Amino acid sequence: MQQTQVEGKPKNSAIANALAVDESGAPKIERRARLVDDSIGYLLLACGVISVLTTIGILYVLGSESLAFFTSVNQQDNVFATIAGNLANFLGTAEWQPGGGKFGIWPLLEATLMTSFVAMLVAIPLGLGAAIYIAEYATPRVRASLKPILEVLAGIPTVVYGYFAITFMTPLLQGIFGIDTVQFYNTASAGLVMGIMILPTIASMSEDALTAVPRALREASYGLGATKFETISKVVLPAALSGILAAAIVGISRAVGETMIVALAAGAGPRFTMPPNFFVGAETITGHIARISGGDLSYGSIDYQSLFALGLALFFFTLALNTLSRWVSNKFREAYQ
Repeated sequence: MQQTQVEGKPKNSAIANALAVDESGAPKIERRARLVDDSIGYLLLACGVISVLTTIGILYVLGSESLAFFTSVNQQDNVFATIAGNLANFLGTAEWQPGGGKFGIWPLLEATLMTSFVAMLVAIPLGLGAAIYIAEYATPRVRASLKPILEVLAGIPTVVYGYFAITFMTPLLQGIFGIDTVQFYNTASAGLVMGIMILPTIASMSEDALTAVPRALREASYGLGATKFETISKVVLPAALSGILAAAIVGISRAVGETMIVALAAGAGPRFTMPPNFFVGAETITGHIARISGGDLSYGSIDYQSLFALGLALFFFTLALNTLSRWVSNKFREAYQ
């Protein structure tokens, strides 16, 4: 059946629009699509530029205030000698009193590492176990129920976790080890609750890594007579190792940067204990920043500038962890075809 045409063009409007051309001879619909794509590309480029500029601005503020801090205390003959001496004091001593010229970061850093260590003792085995169950053992119905529960844990405000540590975890530890051994504020309680907080992050990322392992590897293992546990432990876990290690490092980064839990439950005041005592109160880097920031600090004072020095140290610490995460992912990544 012959199609009816009007003035040499198809009667169907969609076809007519598709065949319409502009002055240059290019189809109009193609030109509109190209303009939309270009606009979206420029918008995404602007978002990337804003992100980079924001990061540079944060680094500039941290660096400038930290430089002012390292040049304003324990002044020596020249600026370079002052900075070198203060950096040595900052990294090599274990007493934090910026007003008295003593700003060794080790008491704050030790408490940060202690709480993060306890958190990872909780989050890594429980998170990896939950990920293995969801990815390998759970039925689709159970998986659909567990995933939202993990997401609910991830959405609980950290201040709620902090009060949970004070009202539940600390009395529990005191009941187990004795009230004379476990102080009301302690790093163990804060670390345990931090582990519960970052558990969903590790479980979700590890579950994604396990799910990404091709089904053919599992079927080949079963074909050779391996059991389900042998397949998971000797085939699936090694294949997903890069993603699991990256999840653990991301969890550590989040634990290091956590504020409200340690500010409420870990204690106030820098304290250096060697060997580490997890049942006494100690102040972490983020907890100290939160506590000092809440006081009356005058702009440009030593205490005010010391906060930026701590923030800069925390920035480089988390940056090193993120860089390690990327290196681990690239080092142990498995490519499948």
